[in-house]
Amino acid sequence: MFRLLLWIAIIAAAIWLWRRFTRAKAPNPDQQNASAAPMVRCEHCGIHVPRDHAFAKDQQWFCSQSHLEQGPHSSGR
Repeated sequence: MFRLLLWIAIIAAAIWLWRRFTRAKAPNPDQQNASAAPMVRCEHCGIHVPRDHAFAKDQQWFCSQSHLEQGPHSSGR
């Protein structure tokens, strides 16, 4: 009976070690943030869009061509 328990323990340890070393490592939270695109705020509607999808005019950013043409929204924000 002792030999059977010993073999079960050895096999369980081997499976645990194999899974531990073959499992893909999770990315670091720092690496995830490094790949995040910078966001800018639309001057017309206030929505945030990735900077590479936004339209720029002078130092102002817009979410679409139509908002770029309309210019900044003149509300009391």
